Amino acid sequence: MNIPGPVNKAICVLYSTQGNQVTGIVTFIRADRGVKIIADIQNLSQGKHGIHIHEYGDCSGTDGNTAGGHYNPVSKSHGAPTDANRHIGDMGNIVADESGRGYLEYIDNAITFDGQGSIIGRAVIIHASEDDLRTQPTGNAGARIACGVIGVAK
Repeated sequence: MNIPGPVNKAICVLYSTQGNQVTGIVTFIRADRGVKIIADIQNLSQGKHGIHIHEYGDCSGTDGNTAGGHYNPVSKSHGAPTDANRHIGDMGNIVADESGRGYLEYIDNAITFDGQGSIIGRAVIIHASEDDLRTQPTGNAGARIACGVIGVAK
């Protein structure tokens, strides 16, 4: 992929996996201290849902498994997005309200648009359950209920 100039913004449009109705958009914007992440997800069950960047930008499977495991190019343990020892793809949980809308906004200092931590071309997965932030290697977050590929945005 030949991208002119530095990437300052990326976007991921989420589509539900088979049997689910989850949709949404995750935006990634270059910030002073890392990458600002804004996730706006609809049609979730109320409560916490694990959200991760997975290693492959492949959402062709009906269950999201073609996206592979959590993006972890530096071979660290699974953890919270604020932990020093964590997968680059560990984004924690998004909390859905009673209407099924989940919103998450924070600055991540491990995710990048270039080099070893680059998320471009990888997938975002929303899970059916809460990420416990400790069970290895997945956080015990359950089935994959939505998947989308991260692409360069204008």
